[in-house]
Amino acid sequence: MTSGEVAVLDYGIGNIHSVAKALRAVGRTPVLVSDPDVVRRADMLVVPGVGAFADCIGCLLSRSLDEPVLDFIRSGRPFLGICVGMQMLFSESREFGTHRGLGVIEGTVETLRVEEGVKVPHIGWNALQPARPWAGSFLEGCPRGGMVYFVHSFAAVPAREEDRLADANYGSNRICAAVQKDNVMGTQFHPEKSGDLGLAILTRFVNPK
Repeated sequence: MTSGEVAVLDYGIGNIHSVAKALRAVGRTPVLVSDPDVVRRADMLVVPGVGAFADCIGCLLSRSLDEPVLDFIRSGRPFLGICVGMQMLFSESREFGTHRGLGVIEGTVETLRVEEGVKVPHIGWNALQPARPWAGSFLEGCPRGGMVYFVHSFAAVPAREEDRLADANYGSNRICAAVQKDNVMGTQFHPEKSGDLGLAILTRFVNPK
């Protein structure tokens, strides 16, 4: 890889081509990577994910990519997890059983509550609300209440409020819409499907201050 390239982890699952297309739209040349050594050498790493947590973490483990991802995170370089790619950062998921995550962010992944007027999965546009100030984060400059696109039935619940960056309200569900812990960033929503605001968020990620 050449300097400044953004690696998109290809671990057999996830909407990698949509993410790659969005990264090209913000002026970067994404490289799909599946070799552990190449993952470790990347300048920036994006891990998408769709579907069930157990399937995603299972693919990561079966391809021996968990430790390279953790090594990359420990290096301090920019990391972005999208949807289940974010959820895998947590300690464990309770989606159809209990499944161990990467443990980068303390907390669990829990099912959304079903109630009158609230359907699960949560599919569609919802407003981002700050869980803490966005200054200095990859959401800096985003408008409060900006609309982004979600597709999910489970959501991460950080153990520490300081890891929670943005929320979205869905009935009585307080959805953790974005996290940031040092160099580790994550979105429950899909920036690659979130129009101009999603592209602005990806621009901020690939051009850190």
